[in-house]
Amino acid sequence: MMKKVIMICILLLLAVFSWGQSSFTRGQELFMRNDPAQALSFLERAISEDPSNVTACLYLGIVYEQLGRMDEAIAIYRRILPAAGNLSANVANNLGNVYFQRGNVDEAERYYTQAIGYDSVYSIAYLGRANTRIMAGNPLNAIPDYERYLLLEPASLQRASIEALINLIRGEIAAEEMRRIIAEEEAARIAEERQRLLDSVSASLQSAADLSQSISSGADDVELYNGAFVLD
Repeated sequence: MMKKVIMICILLLLAVFSWGQSSFTRGQELFMRNDPAQALSFLERAISEDPSNVTACLYLGIVYEQLGRMDEAIAIYRRILPAAGNLSANVANNLGNVYFQRGNVDEAERYYTQAIGYDSVYSIAYLGRANTRIMAGNPLNAIPDYERYLLLEPASLQRASIEALINLIRGEIAAEEMRRIIAEEEAARIAEERQRLLDSVSASLQSAADLSQSISSGADDVELYNGAFVLD
């Protein structure tokens, strides 16, 4: 019986504590526990109570992402970006992430670049922009961003993978350059051989023309027939 009373008291205290918390505080706690479904309503309520709460908006945007509600994530990020203050790089980077997930490389790169403009040492934006450039088919332009990211995050757990990727890109570029050189050399060789054969054929045609001219010249003089006609 005593245990039940104690348990009821604990639950009542927890209820009172939860009731006394602000919507933002409760939503933040659930967000930090990685419980987006439960955090959603509290964060939405917190923003309705205080639309200028940038952190609540940022958390809500991430919750929308986690729940697959990308349009709503984009809408709230774009709404708060002009007034995000010291969180501007974070918000712009998150917009880049959403567009990257959607495969919109132009918008993704634009927002990653904007994040870097807000904060030149915001390392994760360099990584995002590098990945975007790979997706867009511009691997050479991705290398400086990967290297910048590694410079800012020397202990990154992704260092080995990124360095391997950089080496792979450089190897592909070197191989492509080699193929280009070989193709140009082969094209030059083919052109040279074609010209040689053309010169040879032209020379043969000229020789045939000279011979034809010689035969025609001999036939221009009509020789008289000096033999006798024999009639049967």
